[in-house]
Amino acid sequence: MCGIVAAISGQNIVPVLLEGLRKLEYRGYDSAGLAVLNGAEGMQLRRLRSVGRVAELAAQADEQKLESCIGIAHTRWATHGVPSERNAHPHISEGLAVVHNGIIENFEPLRARLTGLGYTFTSETDTEVIAHLLRHHLKSHTELLDAVRATCNELIGAYAIAIVTEGEDSRIIVARHGSPLVLGQTEDGNYAASDTSALLQVTRNMIYLEDGDMAELTRDSVRVQQLDGTPVERAVQVSQLSADAVELGTYRHYMQKEIFEQPAALSNTLEMLAQARSITPNLFGAEAGNVFAGVRRVLVLACGTSYHAGLVARYWLEDIAGIECTVEIASEYRYRRPVADPQTLVVTISQSGETADTLAALKYAKSLGMTHTLSVCNVPESAIVRESSLRFITRAGPEIGVASTKAYTTQLAALALLTLAMAKTRGTLSDAQEDKYLGALRHLPGAVTRVLELEPQIQAWAERFAMKHHALFLGRGQHYPIALEGALKLKEISYIHAEAYPAGELKHGPLALVDRDMPVIAIAPNDALIEKLKSNIQEVRARGGELYVIADAGTEMVEGEGVHILNMPENYGMLSPVLHVIPLQLLAYHAALVKGTDVDKPRNLAKSVTVE
Repeated sequence: MCGIVAAISGQNIVPVLLEGLRKLEYRGYDSAGLAVLNGAEGMQLRRLRSVGRVAELAAQADEQKLESCIGIAHTRWATHGVPSERNAHPHISEGLAVVHNGIIENFEPLRARLTGLGYTFTSETDTEVIAHLLRHHLKSHTELLDAVRATCNELIGAYAIAIVTEGEDSRIIVARHGSPLVLGQTEDGNYAASDTSALLQVTRNMIYLEDGDMAELTRDSVRVQQLDGTPVERAVQVSQLSADAVELGTYRHYMQKEIFEQPAALSNTLEMLAQARSITPNLFGAEAGNVFAGVRRVLVLACGTSYHAGLVARYWLEDIAGIECTVEIASEYRYRRPVADPQTLVVTISQSGETADTLAALKYAKSLGMTHTLSVCNVPESAIVRESSLRFITRAGPEIGVASTKAYTTQLAALALLTLAMAKTRGTLSDAQEDKYLGALRHLPGAVTRVLELEPQIQAWAERFAMKHHALFLGRGQHYPIALEGALKLKEISYIHAEAYPAGELKHGPLALVDRDMPVIAIAPNDALIEKLKSNIQEVRARGGELYVIADAGTEMVEGEGVHILNMPENYGMLSPVLHVIPLQLLAYHAALVKGTDVDKPRNLAKSVTVE
């Protein structure tokens, strides 16, 4: 979603603001802007805004030779109002500039009230309400922090804000509720951003603000307080990310880079197994063993790709650990009245750990008395991790491409570990089975490397796919969620409409869509359902459908007219979903290349969905 960068330093911060915005481009945006204080005594507010890419904003700044030691910047993903320069942030009210991430739910009554007080609105955004409301409170509060506090107390919804104002050239005020905000510290200045990646250019010393925090940033200090004015200390943490980790390197796109980083990401995530003789619940926290032994069901809450990972885990948990598992779309769960069981393990899955719906669903589940919580996440400092009593941090590294790849496969690896740890705790895993699964997990990075070697054949498939307008994905059992993930990837970046179905449902409606213009992708692992899947494939061929089959070794499937076979290097049993998703990622990527779409920043989508 939207991105914030703010900086105050003894040096010119305009290049830092612009580079920070570039690092946040992966989040998705449609316009960009910045506001700085410069001119006589550094007191004049100057604002630049543009529709389109950050490069256009940078060109404006270069043309105007813009320099300053204090400023705020923003990339906007449209919610209230169309993408346009007048809707782009920062928004201004009489020499005061605000950038904002999130959604202000009560902006309409606030806007009506402020209009009645004589304030003129020039945009359609909810953010302009914050600027005018803050200006209004400054009439009755001589201290800027008090005016910000009064403003925040009137806001309903989610926000992360950064503020600069004429007459206050020595400080920036920031605040957050429901949207992430991180501070960066250096000897010569202080910074704020939506995401650690935007600040790695200047520092690795980070302070992660909590909900309800406000902070005053000066060149020499950071002062944090809660919304009620209580001073608080937030620890400085040294980020484990490096600036190189978010660079594109020799790859054409971040998505391509991240697909090929999957062997390393899996190896890092499973590093603890290198010399391990057994799987221990302590991988998920010191109390995990007691929790796993006491729970009688699992509830998985997630959105999008993470939801698909949860669906795979349901098969594993019920089959191997023998525990009931329900998987819920977080955005739906939070608005219904479920039957709560306090002996439930609530598992949240999120790449960023800031997914608004998943975080809200987690808090809702806890409010219902389900306090045994576990997060599977790629960002250790994130809100969802902090909200959970147990956690497993995947080590995928930063994922920049909007369409998730390595975050997904490392989530599957983490959920496989969870399954085995719970099975061992519950006594459903024999020593022989444990040894077998340990061996398979250790070999998983190498198996993924072999699948990536199939890329040339998948490129040839993509040439044909790019000309299609629709596609149908089929899978059975634990591979049905992989079909869902493959269809999602194709939709996300190639804009080809795709649907996924359990193969057994083919005759119950979807078969009506099959003709020579509707390619069908079937995932064919060599498991107990393979013969049934072969029957489903014959139904497609009988109606003239063109088939693309991703088949395990030993399935004895043969290419022919209208049937294209991609032979996987090996049969991987329980972990085969991790392997079978790789060709689907590559298919979506190469189809998007042929079509010429913006692979890393697909239209209308954002990487981190931090608003509802």
